[in-house]
Amino acid sequence: MPIALAEKRAAFRALHADGCFVLPNPWDIGGARRLEKLGFKALASTSAGIAWSLGRADNELSRDTVLDHLRTLCAATDLPVNADFEDGFATAPEGVAANVKLAVATGVAGLSIEDRAEHDLHSLSLAVERIRAARAAIDASGEDVMLVARSEGFLLGRPDLDSTIARLVAYAEAGADVLYAPGIVDLDALAQVVRAVAPKPLNVLLFSPQMRVADLAAIGVRRVSTGGALAAAAWRGFDLAARQLLELGTLPPRG
Repeated sequence: MPIALAEKRAAFRALHADGCFVLPNPWDIGGARRLEKLGFKALASTSAGIAWSLGRADNELSRDTVLDHLRTLCAATDLPVNADFEDGFATAPEGVAANVKLAVATGVAGLSIEDRAEHDLHSLSLAVERIRAARAAIDASGEDVMLVARSEGFLLGRPDLDSTIARLVAYAEAGADVLYAPGIVDLDALAQVVRAVAPKPLNVLLFSPQMRVADLAAIGVRRVSTGGALAAAAWRGFDLAARQLLELGTLPPRG
């Protein structure tokens, strides 16, 4: 019997209470079910993964396409799903709030909102208002959905740790349940972020092969996600097999 949505959401919140857990990012039903069978406790969507599977680039999909994808992913697994909800598909706080309401209705247990404005960051004041609006929308829904606030400076080539920490602290004060600044790889820097946002949990992206979950757990990181890395690995395998087929007329072993 499928697990009730309220139970999924409660289990997801409980995972953030202590320790450290891994949150892999599948992009289709098969991947979600494989990860569930492997024993992961929760999943997250990946905007890059679903975009690539549809022949598009990251951040090119429409809000409605992403909402449909979230409904499909949530229905395919008994695990709670955290939505990569990009920038909320709106600039104005009221637009973010309206779209968050739609995302909550897909069955997600959490959702993230970025402070990216295409190739730059929103002003801090606007970014904070957007998080407040998302928080208000979730609260008004009456659903136990966790709000993740993302600061994108490091991914946009603006690796200012002090500014990033200031943004995350402001987002925490605006109502975010989890904080996230993808692209930071230095353990000392990440430890500073953990301390700054405590007692709220920090999500860290496994952004380089040198990063290890055990090391992140040791400095107090609460959850670790993979972003588009699993999808990228799958496409690398696809390309290698296709190239071997084209050049040698053979395929790699199936197992």
